[in-house]
Amino acid sequence: MKTLKILFTILSIATLTFSCSSDDDKPEAIKYNEENPLDAYMAGSGFSQKAVDVKNSGIYEYGFSFKPTVTGKINTLIVKIPDVNSALRITLWDAATKTVIKSETINVPTANVTVEKTIASIALTKDKEYFFTVNSDDWINRTKTDGSAATYPIVAGNIVITGYAYISSTAAETIFPTNARNTYYAGDITFKFQQTE
Repeated sequence: MKTLKILFTILSIATLTFSCSSDDDKPEAIKYNEENPLDAYMAGSGFSQKAVDVKNSGIYEYGFSFKPTVTGKINTLIVKIPDVNSALRITLWDAATKTVIKSETINVPTANVTVEKTIASIALTKDKEYFFTVNSDDWINRTKTDGSAATYPIVAGNIVITGYAYISSTAAETIFPTNARNTYYAGDITFKFQQTE
């Protein structure tokens, strides 16, 4: 009986030790840094060379299409336009179906000052194409100095920019942009993307 108690005690300690050490051996979850693809997009396209403010020039839905190369999420929307707008609408689309995934409004209280808005995260699927647009009559028109075209796709970290497009709109409408252009980018709109796996 004494031998049985000793054997039971040894087995209990071994099990407890194994349980504790296996908890300690679990890898910590990786937390990836957030990425803003705009600077790499402007550098890769050459559209960082020249910028002209355009104000009150008709309302358009405009922006860029992209694919994440990893699964992740959008946490923050970022905008800089050359005029004030208390209800600037930014929209994320499913590019294949041309349907709205999510629209958010941002208050832009000061012209040409970058505004960030933290949002409830929007999950993005690896290699799925999305379109990211703004509805406005103001933008920063960005081009190359010589006016030549950019070549898409443009790699911007874990985001691949696949094109730019616009469409005439109204403040009340959200219309998918279909007029593709490769000689300029109207902005500035972007987001913070964070890899999740």
